[in-house]
Amino acid sequence: MTDQVPLITNDAVVLGLLMSILGLVFWSSESKIPFFTKFYNIFPPILLCYFLPGVLNSIGLISGANSSLYTISSRYLLPASLVLFTLSLDLKEIWKLRKKAGAMFIVSSISIMLGGPVAVFLVSLFAPEIVGGTGPDAVWRGLATVAGTWIGGGPNQVAMFELFKPSADLFSAMVALDVVISYIWMALLLFGASRSVKIDSLLKADSKSVTEIKDKIEKYQLGIMRIPTMQDIIVILAIGFGVTGLAHFGADNIAPWITVHAPYLSKFSLTSGFFWIIIIATTVGMFLSFTRLRRLEGAGASRIGSVLLYVLIATIGMQMNIMAVFNNPGILVVGLIWISIHALVVIIFAKLTKTPLFFLAVGSMANIGGPASAPVVASAFHPSLAPIGVLLAVFGYVIGTYGAYVCGLLMQAVSP
Repeated sequence: MTDQVPLITNDAVVLGLLMSILGLVFWSSESKIPFFTKFYNIFPPILLCYFLPGVLNSIGLISGANSSLYTISSRYLLPASLVLFTLSLDLKEIWKLRKKAGAMFIVSSISIMLGGPVAVFLVSLFAPEIVGGTGPDAVWRGLATVAGTWIGGGPNQVAMFELFKPSADLFSAMVALDVVISYIWMALLLFGASRSVKIDSLLKADSKSVTEIKDKIEKYQLGIMRIPTMQDIIVILAIGFGVTGLAHFGADNIAPWITVHAPYLSKFSLTSGFFWIIIIATTVGMFLSFTRLRRLEGAGASRIGSVLLYVLIATIGMQMNIMAVFNNPGILVVGLIWISIHALVVIIFAKLTKTPLFFLAVGSMANIGGPASAPVVASAFHPSLAPIGVLLAVFGYVIGTYGAYVCGLLMQAVSP
């Protein structure tokens, strides 16, 4: 990430710019102008909502690092959107997807855990100086923190930082590596989501289970759809942000209590406030799906949730600094090999087991991106599928510390 002061530092102006980008993308995606029709046949709108803010960040117009918009979006808008998505959740149907979703998630985790050491070993064969270093500057120490965030999330990355103690400069390089590689991979998954039918055909995958649940959800939505009143919109927002407030209240009390009375549970990320925000919001949303509030889906609950999620997508995009690729190209080679190994493994597994792209994409991003990114990729297939990404990502929190620790030791063993 760049340390230069961006041209626009006022978050109100940045938010206005991001919303204008979203408006322009959605307006043009529905345009009958031939250029836009051909353009969006290749690039899905969600990809531009993510990529364009990244371009603005890369050229120094705005700065994701110096803005609080991502923090606000991930802490307030994401939980609210998850509540609104889960209002119409059919848990019985979602439960049917558990085996394929779980298998792909586990394979993704293992591929990341083993892909790191393989990448370090391969690079050491032709450029040992890239993955060398001694003491706190040993590159494997920094790469272990990347494993933490790619298998679990932010709390797991912090745990690896405290455990292996890489130098500050090395850790900064790893943060840039994480951002660039993970967001490039996310962009590829979003692009793939718009071609899921064709890709499933190439994989010879049986996408019947995913198609069935999407069809049932859409049928249910059409059956209860109505023109929303002002009361409907206010009630929907009240539920979304009310539960978000409840989730923050719970997290503010649960996480500190565990930190004091059961600090050893930090290995499961149970001392992370964000972990509890996501857990509480999703759990309450699922509980409300059994009540009459579920019929608010007819007034547009998930559509409002999608609006909140797209704002989050734009703020995620503005974290990406494409120019950071050139700051440390050697480390980037390690990251590219690592993510390529991961991609190869999950694609082969999907091909052998005839698993649809949806499970590949969500299982992968639940590892690489965590709770903030996994629902974005899942919603690219259908908004109501977003909670699947969250549930898998939360599981990643639990195993992330263990997987990253093993990965770190293996990278140490193969380092020159």
